[in-house]
Amino acid sequence: MFGFGMPELIVILVIVLVVFGAGRLPEIGAAFGKSIKNFKNASDGKDEIEIKPKKDDEHKA
Repeated sequence: MFGFGMPELIVILVIVLVVFGAGRLPEIGAAFGKSIKNFKNASDGKDEIEIKPKKDDEHKA
């Protein structure tokens, strides 16, 4: 997989964990998944992109 073995992936995961912390990893994963989904939809020719405000933003509006 792109020349990355298991030891390299573990080192990258540890670095990401140290930089962002354990509490932010689910948020980062969700944002990454949504961006991949939107990219696939855009590459298929679909013009609609999923954009939803956060729950905090709904209360401010």
